[in-house]
Amino acid sequence: MAQQEDVFKKIVSHAKEYGFVFQSSEIYDGLSAVYDYGQNGVELKNNIKRYWWEGMTLLHENIVGIDSAIFMHPTIWKASGHVDAFNDPLIDNRDSKKRYRADVLIEEELAKIDDKIEKEVAKARKRFGDSFDEKLYRETNPRVSDYIRQRDELHERFAKAMNDNDLNELRQIIIDREIVCPVSGTKNWTEVRQFNLMFRTEMGSTADGAMTVYLRPETAQGIFVNYLNVQKTGRMRIPFGIAQIGKAFRNEIVARQFIFRMREFEQMEMQFFVRPGEELKWFDYWKDRRLKWHKALGLGDEKYRYHDHDKLAHYANAATDIEFQMPFGFKEVEGIHSRTNFDLSQHEKYSGKNIKYFDPELNESYVPYVIETSIGVDRMFLSVLCSSYEEQLLEGGDKRVVLHLPAPLAPVKCAVMPLVKKDGLPEKARAIVNDLKFDFSTHYDEKDSIGKRYRRQDAIGTPFCITVDHQTLEDNTVTLRERDSMEQKRVNIDDLHKLIHEDVSLTSLLRKLG
Repeated sequence: MAQQEDVFKKIVSHAKEYGFVFQSSEIYDGLSAVYDYGQNGVELKNNIKRYWWEGMTLLHENIVGIDSAIFMHPTIWKASGHVDAFNDPLIDNRDSKKRYRADVLIEEELAKIDDKIEKEVAKARKRFGDSFDEKLYRETNPRVSDYIRQRDELHERFAKAMNDNDLNELRQIIIDREIVCPVSGTKNWTEVRQFNLMFRTEMGSTADGAMTVYLRPETAQGIFVNYLNVQKTGRMRIPFGIAQIGKAFRNEIVARQFIFRMREFEQMEMQFFVRPGEELKWFDYWKDRRLKWHKALGLGDEKYRYHDHDKLAHYANAATDIEFQMPFGFKEVEGIHSRTNFDLSQHEKYSGKNIKYFDPELNESYVPYVIETSIGVDRMFLSVLCSSYEEQLLEGGDKRVVLHLPAPLAPVKCAVMPLVKKDGLPEKARAIVNDLKFDFSTHYDEKDSIGKRYRRQDAIGTPFCITVDHQTLEDNTVTLRERDSMEQKRVNIDDLHKLIHEDVSLTSLLRKLG
């Protein structure tokens, strides 16, 4: 685990050094849990958003997009339950004065037991080799059986406490399991209490006339209050979906792990409206569909898993997370929820407006049920960055740091380099840049040795480097170097566009999804 933490520190450092992510307001000593995306980060982020947007709107005739305002009428948040129920259970350690989410402390304890089980199984697998029967070993080994029993008992107790919203029981679990503060190492805990995560502000010019409004903690409600506008103007028939990408804000007290948990973040959400009674069929459809979208990136199928919710939100009748293996463990990057008709029914009740959908096939009106897919752009960005980072030891003892970014997501698609800064090579290289730049994000680089230039491009994940040399002037060929294999081949300048396009086009990703 310590080794993984070291790798994560290197990734955070790399993200700053190469213009991916900066601490917000850094010259003023920064602002906790708020980050800015640099010149390479914003390109990678935009490419992730484009892959999601086109995967939704291009590949589905019945999904369209909107962009709703961040400020919304405050009663919306009363109707959605956020004013009364959007809370985290927090606990303080009296010695370190550090604050933690009680549920996260217990989840980390469960993860530790899981790690112990996996270590025992790994040791046995190594000891017994090909004859190892893992299923039998898990069932019969006394130590593993005891760990599994401990885990199941803790899991059952934790799930019940969360479902009952029993703050005293959450604290008691922390006491009984002797969970210590990671900073002070002590068990000197306060009571657990709830903390609302919404940012409040005022809209209006005078203190008396100002209205309390909230920065939206999610983008979904902007879709719900507009669903009938979209349905009518777009002549949509159920089932149909509305997609949105936008900023959301949560006053996270326990914000950590770099951009994994931030106070200002970006979401990509799609709400899919279906007939009542068909929601679980569509829940399974979107669960499968969203995992395929992730796996198409080629980051490693084994790095993903589903995590079904023990505690369902008050609005849901089914919920699962797609978790990705970060350097600090499996963590949620996307949620798929069957939200029933809760949101729309609440808005109908609080607004006093009829927002039922008339189904011409059934000849009846009803409040649709909703399947939600919700993914954090920043978490997706972090999962791509973490899985792409590699320190390689090359032949001859040389080292390189390379980002194996999926080529369609890479900030820079190709870099063009004259071998030397004379003899007409820079001019030829510039001409190639001017030809490619309309279709691909293209860099021109003439500073330092060619080896150093390759390393620079490897570090930001550029899939292709094009080197212009003296032979280029004779036969119109260049050296095309591929990032991951470092293979170099001579190709004709006229073929460059086709060769690069095959690898870096978003279309290649979208075709995998069908």
